[in-house]
Amino acid sequence: MRRRSFLVAGALTALGATPAFAGGQRVIHVRPGDSVQAAVDAVDGPGRTIVVHPGTYREVVNIPADTADLTLCGATRNPRDAVIVYDHANGTQKPDGSGTYGTAGSATFTSAAPGLTVHGLTIANDWLRADHLEITGTQAVAAYVTGDRSHFSRVRLLAHQDTLFADTTALTAFDRHYYRDCYIEGDVDFVFGRATAVFERCHFHTLDRDVTFTPEGMVFAPATARANPYGFLAVRSRITSGAEDGAYKIARPWVPSYETTAWPSLVVRETELGPGIDAVAPYINMREAYPWQSMRFREYRNTGPGAEITVPENRPQLTDADAESHTRATYLGDWCP
Repeated sequence: MRRRSFLVAGALTALGATPAFAGGQRVIHVRPGDSVQAAVDAVDGPGRTIVVHPGTYREVVNIPADTADLTLCGATRNPRDAVIVYDHANGTQKPDGSGTYGTAGSATFTSAAPGLTVHGLTIANDWLRADHLEITGTQAVAAYVTGDRSHFSRVRLLAHQDTLFADTTALTAFDRHYYRDCYIEGDVDFVFGRATAVFERCHFHTLDRDVTFTPEGMVFAPATARANPYGFLAVRSRITSGAEDGAYKIARPWVPSYETTAWPSLVVRETELGPGIDAVAPYINMREAYPWQSMRFREYRNTGPGAEITVPENRPQLTDADAESHTRATYLGDWCP
């Protein structure tokens, strides 16, 4: 694994400088030398906007639940220009000696805010297994997102294991997320969680791992609540790979130890599956006690070599009638981002 190089207009280390305000503090500008987190902390009401100017902001960003209807956006149309990145992993020791960060705590970007909008940014976790062979908790999250009506567009999400944790604010919540025109890359379970999440026109890219076994990883690992009729929906998207042909699975079901009643749900429809996906056996178990065949995994009108149906029992398909219930509108309900 190689450390990513972030090519931006100007590199910097965020030092916590006071951000610049405009428009009666409704718009906060973050420029080289400023801190994105300082801008979040300065938000004094709903409906504010933070504009992040080109640069690499090496820091952890946490948007609390009471920061409603916040927009966080890059100042240019290119998400490569503004990068928020850090390098914590699950097994990284906290500096105060209180233990490790855990999977959720490893995230570079965390939000529990309802009505969050993020667009035109890169959010990354550049922690590498090869640099930390002593650490066994190798999950290293780029974004941990909870909160209803979380909307990401033209966002690059980069990490290795567990890149995007699309989750809910509580076990009883069915928080909705919408990802459009996003680029998401990783290797193991790199899109996972409990949220009702729609991925439309997104590009998922699997990384080549320096391992001798297959599968090298899985794209999705949903953990949908049994009572939730909708889990993850990928529509009109594509999956490409930097690994050899057939090295990746589409998904495996995640039934967390803290919610053993979960019934993972995933629909991949009208999506191009590249040769990196194992077309013969595209799903796999995480634990034998929860076989993938008992989960809500379905496909519909996918294309590409990874979508070829050679063993029908391994590729459960939606009927045309069933497909009408698995759309952006049905998943998001009364929310129209």
